[in-house]
Amino acid sequence: MAETIQLHAQVPEDLRGARLDQVAAQLFPDYSRARLQLWIKEGVLTVDGEVKKTRDKLIGGEQLALAVEVENEERWEAEPIALDIIYEDDAVLVINKPAGLVVHPGAGNGSGTLLNAILYHYPDSASVPRAGIVHRLDKDTSGLMVVAKTLAAQNHLVNQLQERTVHREYEAVCMGRMTGGGTVDAPLARHPKQRKKMAVSTIAGKEAITHYRVIKRYVHHTHVRCMLETGRTHQIRVHMGHIKYPLVGDPMYAGRPRIPKGASTELIETLRSFGRQALHARRLELMHPDSNELVSWEVDLPADMQHLLSVLSEHDS
Repeated sequence: MAETIQLHAQVPEDLRGARLDQVAAQLFPDYSRARLQLWIKEGVLTVDGEVKKTRDKLIGGEQLALAVEVENEERWEAEPIALDIIYEDDAVLVINKPAGLVVHPGAGNGSGTLLNAILYHYPDSASVPRAGIVHRLDKDTSGLMVVAKTLAAQNHLVNQLQERTVHREYEAVCMGRMTGGGTVDAPLARHPKQRKKMAVSTIAGKEAITHYRVIKRYVHHTHVRCMLETGRTHQIRVHMGHIKYPLVGDPMYAGRPRIPKGASTELIETLRSFGRQALHARRLELMHPDSNELVSWEVDLPADMQHLLSVLSEHDS
């Protein structure tokens, strides 16, 4: 299905001399500059009923009109995959993603993803790029994600992510006993030899900042809360490994499970069988795209992480 957009606005006098695309970005802030430029070129965003060029300058007082049907941009198949919906309204969808679910189709994952599930449960999302997905969680990371249901909401959320006003808190279980919390400020880039991995790189890396606080210390492990200031691929996993406290179960950055001396049979089995990084996106806070009010959601740890912490507590006693 396509989304129909019809908008009108008069150019104010204080924008006299500004380019059409600049004026459109001011008057229709729900849409990105790139998308507005495309609509101008396609002739669906007009000035006093006439098609203009993006660089044409306006004198003030003109009437801008936008009338467009946004066709499906994704050609992925809709699939009846169950979703754990935490919240939804006309603008956003908040999902508790389970571990094991890939977010977006890609090489080797053309189906069975969160995007395929969204298209099935919300067919109108096909008219929004990437079905409204504005950020991702790794396949084996569980927890909260927000999805936009309209183009306007998507642009609003993308701007918030770029401005770093979306607050994301994670819980993780790390190998090693931390003495306290701190901040990891270490730029990240693709690993020079293993392209599926990320690595700290002061030369080619992009800024990456993770704040972490201790929730509880165990004999050989630490339960931590991580707050993202930036949102790089694998950021928490790489940063915790960088400071020598890799996440339990992380096959890419932690290596083989560390089995503490004197560990019980139950603890040994739990650590060896924990089949994913012990990382959960527990809390999400942002400005709602429609109301501009601060909203937040929180979900409990999934059963596998709760069991891990329970076994660590028993070993602690």
